Amino acid sequence: MKLFMWGVLAMASLVAALFFLRYWRESRDRLFVFFALAFAGLAANWTGLAIIDQPTDEAQQKYAYVARLVAFLVLIIGIFDKNRRSGRL
Repeated sequence: MKLFMWGVLAMASLVAALFFLRYWRESRDRLFVFFALAFAGLAANWTGLAIIDQPTDEAQQKYAYVARLVAFLVLIIGIFDKNRRSGRL
């Protein structure tokens, strides 16, 4: 069941990344690129977890958390970039 859910999450993240790339192509707003990169990273994370199946080594578990952390940091950087360019921060 866990493998199925990781597959669903990977597919949903990849679909979200493709939607954000489409919105970027229409508007040329860099925020959509940051969101697409973050969701592509999350898709890679879920795919990696499904391939590993049972991360037995602590280092493998840490890499999964680091990959998610990087994805969320990309989201935060994109939001700060958008606010800085619009003059709100």
